[in-house]
Amino acid sequence: GDDVIRDAITGLPFGPAGVVLTVMLVVFLLGFFLDWVEITLIILPLVAPVVFSLGVDPVWFAILFAICLQTSFLTPPVGFALFYIKGVCPPGITTVDIYKGVAPFVAIQLLGLALVFFYEPLATWLPSQVYSGN
Repeated sequence: GDDVIRDAITGLPFGPAGVVLTVMLVVFLLGFFLDWVEITLIILPLVAPVVFSLGVDPVWFAILFAICLQTSFLTPPVGFALFYIKGVCPPGITTVDIYKGVAPFVAIQLLGLALVFFYEPLATWLPSQVYSGN
């Protein structure tokens, strides 16, 4: 199974950045239907070694992965935060109202993901300062 996953990922017709984007897209789509724990336990062990072998910074990838997972709390139909909100809302607020109301927050999450993707030091600067030994 590991060889199939590695060959599928490394066989994609673009470089490491495209591979990371593809992984983030798959994680984002899985967030619609699975909780973050399942995504982390299923996807991360399969893709992380391959992504790291392409020269991707592990800290940067982990932060991207975490931001992408955070959106799973807000994306319907299984977003757990949506159900928590529904539990405390007045009876007149429907689930559809909550889904519509959360859309700007999902957009903000995706903007943050894009910022970290295109400007890697947002994720790597502080850890490099803490662990540089200075």
